[in-house]
Amino acid sequence: MPKIRFHKLAAIAVLIGFGAWMGTGQFSSVGSAANKPADTGKPDAAKPEAAKPNTAQAEPKAAPRTVAVVTPPRKTFARAIRISGLTEADKRAVLATRVNGVIDKLPVKQGDHVKTGDLVLMLAAEEKISMVDNARQLLVQRKAELDAAERLAKTGNLPKLQLDTARSNLTQAQSQLETAQAELDRNEVKAPFDGVIDRIPVELGSSVMQGGEVATILKLDPVIARGEISERDLRYVKIGDEADVRLVNDQKVTGTVRYISRDASAQTRTFRVEVAIPNGDGSIPAGMTAEITLSAEPTNAVMLPRSVVTLGDKGDLGIRAVGKDNKVAFFPIDLVDDTPHGLVLGGIPEDARIIVAGQELVKEGDLVKPVEADQATINKLIGEATAGTQ
Repeated sequence: MPKIRFHKLAAIAVLIGFGAWMGTGQFSSVGSAANKPADTGKPDAAKPEAAKPNTAQAEPKAAPRTVAVVTPPRKTFARAIRISGLTEADKRAVLATRVNGVIDKLPVKQGDHVKTGDLVLMLAAEEKISMVDNARQLLVQRKAELDAAERLAKTGNLPKLQLDTARSNLTQAQSQLETAQAELDRNEVKAPFDGVIDRIPVELGSSVMQGGEVATILKLDPVIARGEISERDLRYVKIGDEADVRLVNDQKVTGTVRYISRDASAQTRTFRVEVAIPNGDGSIPAGMTAEITLSAEPTNAVMLPRSVVTLGDKGDLGIRAVGKDNKVAFFPIDLVDDTPHGLVLGGIPEDARIIVAGQELVKEGDLVKPVEADQATINKLIGEATAGTQ
C-alpha cells in the first residue's frame, strides 16, 4: 500500500475542521455579534441629549439688509416718440418732351425758382409757328365774311343758306387755329407747379427724343420729413399734431403731421408718417437725415436715473421698492421718455419708496431696513444719469 504524503493528510485535516465549524452555525460570532449589546427596543439611554443638533442655534436668523430709498416727486410728462427719417420734397416732377426736336429756348437754369406755367424749354418749331399764324389770319378772314353775310341777310340780299355756310367756315377756321396751337404747344415744356429747378441734363441746341428727360423740378415749401412709426406707438399720433424735427446739421424746426399711412409695411410692420415743415426760403433741402419727435398725451410719471432700473424674476424691466411692511416689491415700468437727466417712468405707485442703493442685493419678499438716501447718494445718481447720455 503506498504511503500517503504529509500534505495530503494536512489538507484532509483542514477540511474536516472546516466542516465541523460550519455545522455549529455560529457565523456571526466573529467581530460583530460577540461585541454587540442586545437590542432591548428602547432608546439608547447612554447617548447624551446634548449631542442632538439644535437647528435654531445652528442657523441664527440674519439681520435685515439696509437699503437706501427715495420717494421721487411725480410730474406730468408727455410720452416722446422718436422716429428716424429724412426730408423730401412736397412735390417732385421729371419734365420730358412730347415730341422730337432741337432745343431752341432754355430760359431757366439749375436753382431757378419758377411759377406754374412758366416756360422751361422750347423746341424749334418754325413750321408750326407758321401754321398758327396762317390759321389765325384765316380766322380773321372768316369773321369778316360772316359779318358781311349777316348784314346782307338782314336786308334780304343774301339767301339763308349762304349765311349758314359763312358760319360753318368760321367754326372750321377756329378749329384749325386750335389744332395748330396745340401742335405748337407740344414743343414747349412748362412748369407744372411753383418750385425750384433742381436739374437740367440738356443744353441749348441739343437734340432730344420724344419722352426725353429735360429738367427736374421740386416743390420745397413745405418740405416733408418722412419716417416710419411702430404699430405700438401708432395710437399716440394723429393728423394735425405738432412735431419737432432735428436735422443732421443740428438745425431744429417744427412741423405738423399731415399724413399717417393706414397700411403697414409688410417687412417692418411700421406705418409711414409725414410731417410738413414751412420752408419758404428753401433752406432745408430734400434727402437730409432727420429725427422726428412726436408727443403723446401727458401722463403721470417720475424721473429716475438709469442705474435704478433692474430685472425682475421673469426677466422684465422694473424697479424694486419697499412697502409699508418693509418688504421688497417689484414694479414693472412703462418707459415714457429717455431724457438727458434720466428715465421718465410710469406704472409706479404714488407711495412707493424706490430702492436706489442695494436693489441688486435683495429680491422680492425680503425684509429690509430702509433708510432715506442722503444728498450725496442722490447727487451721485443724478451724475450717473447725466453721464449715461453723453
